[in-house]
Amino acid sequence: MNGTVLIVLVAVLAAIVGFGFAWIILRRIGDKKVVGAEETAKKLIAEAEKEAEIKKKEALLEAKEEWYRVKSNFERELQGRRNEVQKVERRLADKEAAVDRKLESLQKREKDIQHRERTQSGREKGITLREQELEKALHVQNEKLERIAQMTTEEAKRELKENLVGEAKLEAAAMIKEIKDQAEQDADKEAKEVIISAIYRCAADHAVESTVSVVNLPNEEMKGRIIGREGRNIRSFETATGIDVIVDDTPEAVILSGYDPIRREIARMSLEKLIADGRIHPTRIEEVVAKTEKEMEMIVREIGEQTCFDVGVQGLHLDIIKLLGKLNYRSSYGQNVLQHSKEVAILAGLMAAELDLDPNVAKRSGLLHDIGKAIDRETEGTHTEIGANFLRRFNEDTIVVNAVHSHHGDVTQESPYPVLVQAADAISGARPGARREPLEAYIKRLEKLEELADSFRGVSKAFAIQAGREVRVIVECEMIDDLAASILAGDIAKKIEQEMEYPGQIKVTVIRESRATEYAK
Repeated sequence: MNGTVLIVLVAVLAAIVGFGFAWIILRRIGDKKVVGAEETAKKLIAEAEKEAEIKKKEALLEAKEEWYRVKSNFERELQGRRNEVQKVERRLADKEAAVDRKLESLQKREKDIQHRERTQSGREKGITLREQELEKALHVQNEKLERIAQMTTEEAKRELKENLVGEAKLEAAAMIKEIKDQAEQDADKEAKEVIISAIYRCAADHAVESTVSVVNLPNEEMKGRIIGREGRNIRSFETATGIDVIVDDTPEAVILSGYDPIRREIARMSLEKLIADGRIHPTRIEEVVAKTEKEMEMIVREIGEQTCFDVGVQGLHLDIIKLLGKLNYRSSYGQNVLQHSKEVAILAGLMAAELDLDPNVAKRSGLLHDIGKAIDRETEGTHTEIGANFLRRFNEDTIVVNAVHSHHGDVTQESPYPVLVQAADAISGARPGARREPLEAYIKRLEKLEELADSFRGVSKAFAIQAGREVRVIVECEMIDDLAASILAGDIAKKIEQEMEYPGQIKVTVIRESRATEYAK
């Protein structure tokens, strides 16, 4: 019993002691945590204060930067306004100076006018006195003449009138001849003005065509597919289109060659469709070519209708409209025939309006004047004869038919309209850039131009530039002075005019210079 109590007491004491130790330890740990928390809090506060200080400085810097930016913008704007004000002040000062100069000039003119008025007044008085003296002298002289001639004044007047009438008849005849000559000159001048006015008011485009078309390929492998196995694809294509296909070393391209521009265009469109589709074999080629031919008929018709609308010509037969569309694919000396026909129609209409003729008839004649070129490869005869016969089949106006038939002078011109068409045709064909000059003739013309310039004494070098529109001549400065250089330019220009034929005008520039050269060693 006593042992048990003792054990219990010992256990109780041990628990109390353990609890006390635990409480002491926990308190110490809590104190340490409190101290650590305070230190952490102090550190956080210090960091927050530093960060706040940094933020404050950044805000101040940003504010200063913004202030400097606003200040700079304000100063630039202020400087700009100052510059504008200075410009305005300078303009005002210039205007004020100009006004002062004008005022001085006006004052000077006013003084001159006053001086002239005074001088004129004195002259008028002197003239009045002289007239009175002359009247007295004439009266005295007339009395003397009557005594000498033994004729009265009336008799003298009658004889004088007869003499004057004879002289007046001679002068009238001379004047009539002069008026006739002047009328002929004025007629030529007026005709030139009509043509020039029509040219200035017309601005048609020119297009250069060739006898080949180039079709671009997506890659080199496509050439093999176009040729096909043993060449069957290319043979089928050439048979269906009538156009030669040239496959050479040109990278990613084939060339279509043929004299018929419409068939060449059909071939080009068909080949592009086959390349885009990817299926290239004889059956597919025939299908695509047949479909493209139908599309070409629609395209030709649309082009013809649009041309009639652009020019303002109405009431043409559908077959005539189709032939007009075909002219878009025909060229003459490099000039697109449809564009040429449109320009001739516009020019003829403008000139007809200037001459009080019917512009509609003139435009219709001009538009159809080369219609025969659309079928001249299918029919024998000149294009004028073919075109006239074709228009007669559709009961076209006889004036228009005659204009088409006679615009090259093949038959008699029965009205003024063929003359207008002929003039407009010449203007359109002769306009610079309208027709292409052969390369050989072009080179020969440039060589001739340089040879003419080199033939003069004192010329060192001559160069034809600007496609032959200018020749620059370099002369020896010891042999040619400035005055002689000016004379030389005129002599070269005259010789070019006499010995050469060329479109437009050629500018002659003579360059005389002396050079001093040394070498630094």
